[in-house]
Amino acid sequence: MKLHELRKPAGSTKAPKRKGRGTATGQGKTAGRGMNGQNSRSGGGTRPGFEGGQMPLYRRIPKRGFTNIWKKEYATLNIDDLNRFEAGAEITPQLLLERRIVRKLLDGVKILGDGTLEKNLTVKANKFSKTAVAKIEAAGGKAEVI
Repeated sequence: MKLHELRKPAGSTKAPKRKGRGTATGQGKTAGRGMNGQNSRSGGGTRPGFEGGQMPLYRRIPKRGFTNIWKKEYATLNIDDLNRFEAGAEITPQLLLERRIVRKLLDGVKILGDGTLEKNLTVKANKFSKTAVAKIEAAGGKAEVI
């Protein structure tokens, strides 16, 4: 048996109910919705999470914490990742994005100090950790905050 020879077993699926095609289909007049009530009407039904008037679950459970809407989120990058550039290069967030070293700029780029830097580079970023600045300057480069 091969993948292109696979078939559904006989009787495993049914044809869809053809509604709105008269009474002979068995789905005529009310189209299987019954006579009266909320769900028989067009636009009828309840919103998601509605529990028939009982206090819904999302309101019953306690809420914790809050979301800081002013929080800044930075794309992070370690010193080790800068070794792929040639010596004397000027590294900007746009260059990091073009080379796909950083996927998204978010609120800016932050350079972290993990690893070692072997080349003197001019690095321009939104934020630096103290160890990152120390390692860039130790390698003969410059760390500039944008």
